[in-house]
Amino acid sequence: QVQLVESGGGLVQPGGSLRLSCAASGSFFRINAMGWYRQAPGKQRELVADINSGGNTNYADSVKGRFNISRDNAANTVYLQMNSLKTEGMAVYYCKATYKRGWSSGWATVWGQGTQVTVSS
Repeated sequence: QVQLVESGGGLVQPGGSLRLSCAASGSFFRINAMGWYRQAPGKQRELVADINSGGNTNYADSVKGRFNISRDNAANTVYLQMNSLKTEGMAVYYCKATYKRGWSSGWATVWGQGTQVTVSS
């Protein structure tokens, strides 16, 4: 079983910055993609950014140029540096990882519990 623990959320003023972290722990053979999603009240969960084990990244158009996703494969940790935050970025941010339990296993997905990001003056 794999667990994801997120940290780094909080309150920030518009234009400010936050850095989210998500660490994977537990028993697994390999982690492939790790990413961040967000869900605002009354809206569907949406992709913010993701990164695969080779370092290839993908961003939502709304955050390109302001957010940066990175990962430390040795530590099984993914980071999201969020700059120039806007009020529309206020949401619960969830970490997601795709992994294999064993060498011959199929891919499985796990979500973190979420961390609140509040953007307000």
